[in-house]
Amino acid sequence: MSRVSSSTFSSPYARTSVMGIVLALLLGGCEYGTTPSEPPSATSTTTASPTTSAPVASVSATPSSSGAYKPADAKGKAQNVPVPVMPELAKENTKAGLEAFIGYWYATYSYATETGDLGPWSLSTDTTTVSGAAYKRAVELNYTSGRWVVGGRITTPVVEVLWKDGSDPQSAKAQVVQEQIQYFDADGSPGQQTTPAYNTAEAVMVSYRHGLWQVVDNGLIVG
Repeated sequence: MSRVSSSTFSSPYARTSVMGIVLALLLGGCEYGTTPSEPPSATSTTTASPTTSAPVASVSATPSSSGAYKPADAKGKAQNVPVPVMPELAKENTKAGLEAFIGYWYATYSYATETGDLGPWSLSTDTTTVSGAAYKRAVELNYTSGRWVVGGRITTPVVEVLWKDGSDPQSAKAQVVQEQIQYFDADGSPGQQTTPAYNTAEAVMVSYRHGLWQVVDNGLIVG
């Protein structure tokens, strides 16, 4: 999934195998199943079986502008995509607050994938890290010079917080489902090869800074 071409990433949701291995060591055993030690290529998918956990807190959204929502298609970019709104619960330094925040964080990256707007996601992410910088650059490259993508929306059916009192950062595991992604150049011609839909298990490391959560690391769970 993180194959890099000369001009763009194969998916806005970029990963590195090194980051996935590091997170696997930090989190230990995984109840979601095993993912490959190398990220899936653009022609493969990985399935993650959800664990039983509390329902994920819902994330509300507000229209980005007036008008009806219109998803991207072969003729142009998405329009009036609802902007995720952080739940008040997601601001709390608690297990429930972290669970709500992680659902919100993935919603902001889904929004960025669909629109190219990294604003909400960047506010909740340390983009100076390897993983943060890679995700940011992936979206930027897929929207540079008039490019756009179709699909790629992300959902997180299961979030499991591995809460430890007094720990910073805290960690969690998530089942991440993303739609197929098609790529288009500014002139409307097809871009690079379509990225298939996937279903994976991921680890998220989150720190509570200045009264708000911020993701400091993220990657595939391996091992």
